Amino acid sequence: MTGPGAVLFDMDGTLVDTEGLWWQVAADTAAGLGLRLGSEDAPQVVGRSVADTAAHLVRSAPRQDVAAVGRELGEEFLRRVRRGAPLRPGADRLLAALAAQGVPFALVSASPRAVVDSVTRGALAHVPFAFTLSADDTVRTKPHPDPYLAAAARLGLPASDCVAVEDSPDGAASADAAGCTVLVVPSLLPVPRSPRRHFAGSLEEVGPEELSGLAGAPPAGG
Repeated sequence: MTGPGAVLFDMDGTLVDTEGLWWQVAADTAAGLGLRLGSEDAPQVVGRSVADTAAHLVRSAPRQDVAAVGRELGEEFLRRVRRGAPLRPGADRLLAALAAQGVPFALVSASPRAVVDSVTRGALAHVPFAFTLSADDTVRTKPHPDPYLAAAARLGLPASDCVAVEDSPDGAASADAAGCTVLVVPSLLPVPRSPRRHFAGSLEEVGPEELSGLAGAPPAGG
């Protein structure tokens, strides 16, 4: 294979700078429950779905209703995203280059559909995604492989023909488990290495040629 059959992009922290917003929403919600988030909570918040983060908070505040906490998290995150979700450095250039070369690409997010639609009608409104997948579109979301398997199937490709672009440990785990080659551009959390994972410091370092070179290549840095 000389290049990826398709590129599958994560959204939060990869294409748009919203991971910090999500962390602040989780921290504010936790404070309302009498909790204080710290670095030890980050793996259960960064890159996690609304439902997973709500369940994590309720484990420390067991008198709370997980569904109610989830609604509060999701509604507040959507409010903040609607105020503006700036693109990550290099994202616009990379997406335009892939479109110009006719490489299919899609959005695979663990955010709720309302948040995905808000971003793709706002900061990413000009981007010709083949389709978008949200946390609402599969039975299980990241870190399970379901979202990436569903995206590959929708494109009519095996997951091994796709390059996934991710920023978080859970997102990388999802793409890895599905069988995708993974390009990791970390944002808030370090991401462990694995045989299918390659790393870049920023999307500014990445173009269609670099993505093509990942197909079948050994992981950078071993």
